[in-house]
Amino acid sequence: MDTAEVNRSPFATLFNFRDVGGHVGHDGRAVRPGRLYRSDSLHRLDGADREAFAALGVRTVIDLRRPHEVERDGRVPHFDGLTWHHVHPEHAEWGETPYRPGSDQARYLADRYADLAATGTAGLARAVGLIAEAANAPVVVHCVVGKDRTGLVCGLTLAALGVADDDIAADYALSTAAGERFHAWYAAYTQRTGQSLPPLTCPAEAMTLFLAELRVAHGSVEGYLRHAGVTEAQLAALRTHLLT
Repeated sequence: MDTAEVNRSPFATLFNFRDVGGHVGHDGRAVRPGRLYRSDSLHRLDGADREAFAALGVRTVIDLRRPHEVERDGRVPHFDGLTWHHVHPEHAEWGETPYRPGSDQARYLADRYADLAATGTAGLARAVGLIAEAANAPVVVHCVVGKDRTGLVCGLTLAALGVADDDIAADYALSTAAGERFHAWYAAYTQRTGQSLPPLTCPAEAMTLFLAELRVAHGSVEGYLRHAGVTEAQLAALRTHLLT
């Protein structure tokens, strides 16, 4: 994939929107484009962006934000034929274990992702299960910035499709530039500038560490997903409709 092309969101009101398709998975088959997208929060869609979003024909939005984040900012605007699912993977507030500047950021992020994978099994399994249903596509998965919760759901999905860890990590790392744009917007246009933000950079090593350690604990990413509640039928359906 040409990362230069996918690094910039096609929407003025979104900073981290991109197609997850194009990566090579099982048996050399490619992940279908136009079926699964990842994004930061869709509540800002407005004006011409609403028309451009409608043109994608999105049927399903999986919103991974916490309930108070949805209440604070609102949800995706109404579009005919679109179903909104609020799927909150239970996990600790990042402020309970803040990042210490100067420490290993990849290690810090991998640990946060491992914690989320341990406590958010039901939500992660539901999200992957929704992605697995062909009738739900095209699907957009999003959280607030579209890097951590969204990164985990997309990373687990791509791994189940047989995409190489390096490719998954490279896609994840694209959110670094988006995080910079989000940070600039946050500082300029919100009234919450006094609040600290978690790290918005996405070192590729954070994702490779997380996936490697998940396999140590569960034997494989599929093993973790089965543990979380994803069925064999859902894993098969995922590969059927998302791989060419």
